[in-house]
Amino acid sequence: MRQVKGLLTASTEIDVQFYDVDAMRVVWHGNYVKYIEDARCYLLRAFGYDYNDMEDSGYVWPIVDMRLKYVKPARFGSKIRVEATLVEYESRLKISYRIFDTESGETLTKAYTVQVAVDMTTNEMQYESPAILLKKLAPYIKDE
Repeated sequence: MRQVKGLLTASTEIDVQFYDVDAMRVVWHGNYVKYIEDARCYLLRAFGYDYNDMEDSGYVWPIVDMRLKYVKPARFGSKIRVEATLVEYESRLKISYRIFDTESGETLTKAYTVQVAVDMTTNEMQYESPAILLKKLAPYIKDE
């Protein structure tokens, strides 16, 4: 994990498997969601607030928006790097993603997800991020 412009970035590498590709040996578009989920989970674990920690603190964080832009295809046998960057955290979690081909360095996909905190007791959406999230992020966020 590293800090970029006061925000956190984590990445993971994935070998593109045969079961993730279509008949043209190109990654099926829906599998990119799985890839960004892997990177998001890695990022959340890196600052100590993964999905189990969220539930333990009394909140669930459903994804309410997700966008993907396919730039170039990932292909069977290639290695990709999925980078997740926390870009908003005060009222929601917004994470941006870039998927790169590790050999060429080319960007293959750009994406983002937005998650909001929902109190597990009341099922009410929170309009500010819970204090526990801000506490977990405090050591990593730089004041700009």
